[in-house]
Amino acid sequence: MLKVAFASDDRITVNQHFGAAQGFAIYALDGDRAQLVELAEFPAETMDGNENKLPAKIAALSGCAAVVCLAAGASAVRHLVAAGVQPIRLDDETAIEVLLREIGLAIRQGGTSWVDKALKKGTDAARFERMAADGWEG
Repeated sequence: MLKVAFASDDRITVNQHFGAAQGFAIYALDGDRAQLVELAEFPAETMDGNENKLPAKIAALSGCAAVVCLAAGASAVRHLVAAGVQPIRLDDETAIEVLLREIGLAIRQGGTSWVDKALKKGTDAARFERMAADGWEG
């Protein structure tokens, strides 16, 4: 499963800047299905460069492979990447349903770098967990 967050104030369209986002609709996708698993909501913010608003937003994205938004400042991008969350910037407002279909197709067919990387990371983590459960032998 791949978790992706969408910056949205209406839960229908990606229509928010990351730093000023009033909410994230977080979906889990497996290539065949997409399911809304969480809604994270925040008080209205201005795009004033206030760094104090970033930690709560980044914490809300724990476990997400990516966050899709209209824009993200350089500092937010650095924090997201450090947290293992790929920021995806759109040029225009886009329906979340359309994006879910595109990401599902990328999961099934590959060829989208951030999706391929996230899926490989998940496979590597699962492999390590299996190895740890089996125990180490030298």
